[in-house]
Amino acid sequence: MAIRLEWENVKKISAKYQVRSIIARMFKNRNIAILFFTLIVVMLGFGMIIPILPFLVEKFGGSGVAMGMLMAIFSLMQFVFSPFWGDLSDRYGRKPLLLMGTLGNGLTMIGFGLATNLEMLYLFRALGGILSSATLPTAMAFIGDSTEEHERGGGMGIVGAAMGVGMVLGPGIGGIMGGASLQAPFFLSAVLSLLAMTLIWFFLPESLPAEKRAFAVKGFRGPQLGTMWTALFGPIGFLFVLAFLHNFAMTNFEGIYAYYAEERYGYTAQTIGFILTIVGLVSAVVQGVLTGIATRKWGDVAVVKVSLFASIFGFLLMLIATNLSTVILMTSLFILSNAMLRPAVSSLISKRAESGQGVAMGLNNAFMSLGRVIGPLWAGMVLDVNINFPFMTGAAIMLFGFVASLFYLKKEMRKVESPATTE
Repeated sequence: MAIRLEWENVKKISAKYQVRSIIARMFKNRNIAILFFTLIVVMLGFGMIIPILPFLVEKFGGSGVAMGMLMAIFSLMQFVFSPFWGDLSDRYGRKPLLLMGTLGNGLTMIGFGLATNLEMLYLFRALGGILSSATLPTAMAFIGDSTEEHERGGGMGIVGAAMGVGMVLGPGIGGIMGGASLQAPFFLSAVLSLLAMTLIWFFLPESLPAEKRAFAVKGFRGPQLGTMWTALFGPIGFLFVLAFLHNFAMTNFEGIYAYYAEERYGYTAQTIGFILTIVGLVSAVVQGVLTGIATRKWGDVAVVKVSLFASIFGFLLMLIATNLSTVILMTSLFILSNAMLRPAVSSLISKRAESGQGVAMGLNNAFMSLGRVIGPLWAGMVLDVNINFPFMTGAAIMLFGFVASLFYLKKEMRKVESPATTE
């Protein structure tokens, strides 16, 4: 009895240090640290444009339609090319695709910074989406190659944390540096991309041995619209739907937040960047630290359902903010409600993938990108009707996802999580 009580005390003490151990594990694992940094750099390219986009568009004589198009075109290219890159990573390995993605991201950032008209912005934004889309599905596939199933939720959480940091530090950097020069943030992103490529080249090993590569796959399957449609009716079809719905709803926030904050509160790009930097730290902590703990304790399915439910109120709470303090608080609560949803869904997809990890994660990223294509276009359209409609429709989408998950994720929980419980 005494031994048992002592063991229970040890477990309680150990639980207090779970957060610290997860952080330590990430930084002790060189491969994860390199992927973490690489994804931050790539997502900087997407995020830094958010607070300065209205000023760039105005500089080149564009309109609100141009704002929505510039937000959507990047994700459209990711939607088209992500499955293609995922397929290639299953054929040729993860490392070459990661190198190409980071190099392409750096070159397109230079081009975007040198743009002198709206057409050049469209061109380099599209090229950035094409080339940088090689990075995310390949990084997720690398995690899938390198982790056991019961650890994959935490691994995907670290990937999600990197995306959260880059996605929201991007607007912070864009807002702060954009006050002095609208081009400076993009040149900084190019330098960081070169650094990430150097780390991958010299220090990141290949995670997919030659004997495990899908050499039988021939040709370029491109967008794989037929495959995406078929995947919706497969065993993980609803998870792809959730990946789409989450990103559609999130871009109702991301796509118009700078305009919303400027229009409703009169905020500058610097203030918007400051707000998004704070909520980015919230997202990073939740995804990088708490996701692994939550998924191990309650399972991915429970995390998905709770996140969907909380997100309904996260959207609506932002509408009641009246000053800078409440804006930061409510926006942080919104991010908190959403932070664990994406890595939990990605973890479930990885566990249930019947084809290669690269193909599954490429499809996952394609559905996410499709949500990021339609979301900004929808947000821009309903914004012209009422400034609050993007957030209200985001809440409605999350409500639909939550109700659907009560029915469709029951079977997924038995299929996906039973292997872990039988060990």
